Amino acid sequence: MKPIYILNGPNLNLLGLREPNVYGQETITDLEARCLAKAKALGQQIDFRQTNTEGELIDWVHEAQSKACGIIINGAAYTHTSVALHDALKAVNIPTVEVHLSNVYAREPFRHHSYISPVAHGVICGFGGQSYELALDGIARILKSTGKA
Repeated sequence: MKPIYILNGPNLNLLGLREPNVYGQETITDLEARCLAKAKALGQQIDFRQTNTEGELIDWVHEAQSKACGIIINGAAYTHTSVALHDALKAVNIPTVEVHLSNVYAREPFRHHSYISPVAHGVICGFGGQSYELALDGIARILKSTGKA
């Protein structure tokens, strides 16, 4: 069984320290543990990664085409700036769910636009770490409905 890639963009390595009033107290390690437990409950495997580099994130999306059954992606700031990330996700054409810890629509106006959303099956935001669990539920349903689970 291929894993679901959970890809995290820049500054998420600072979770727990960076703006806890916005992003909460959980660390990236806490999020990974939460995702591992949820994936196990769903009978899925995950490959959880974080990078501060746009090119590495795009390379992982390319890799996912042959090594993953789906992608959950928190592009962080690249969500709002990266046409290259949009193009990579569109090119690999595997089930993708966009996820954010905070409600990006209740924040600065520049965060209201996403280059990922048009190529994602769905978007989940605003539920803190639970956003990732909801994204795993969603992608598991997509995979089951398409016979890729």
